[in-house]
Amino acid sequence: MKTFLFKLLIFLLLSSFLIPLVVSAIQIENPLKAKTFAKLIDNIISFIFTLALFIAPVMIITAGLLFVTSAGSPGQIETAKNIILYTLIGFVIILISKGLIKLFTEVLGKP
Repeated sequence: MKTFLFKLLIFLLLSSFLIPLVVSAIQIENPLKAKTFAKLIDNIISFIFTLALFIAPVMIITAGLLFVTSAGSPGQIETAKNIILYTLIGFVIILISKGLIKLFTEVLGKP
């Protein structure tokens, strides 16, 4: 029994020297593709901007359909107007945020 444990211990010690060789063969890429914090923020804002480009027209079309099918109901007409208003406000905020980031980087002089 002692010889088995001794052989197991020797095997584990010798194999522990091989672990760095095996581990270095595996390389994990950065999934965010950003090397700096500024680039990370720029990537996040670009993603939100692209998402807003797809969602805003869908929301306006949905509000238009709600407006057309309201049959004169003041509650549905008000809901449709609010959807259009809030969609436009959100889209303008997204556009301004994209421009503000560019403005700040030019004023501060950092790329």
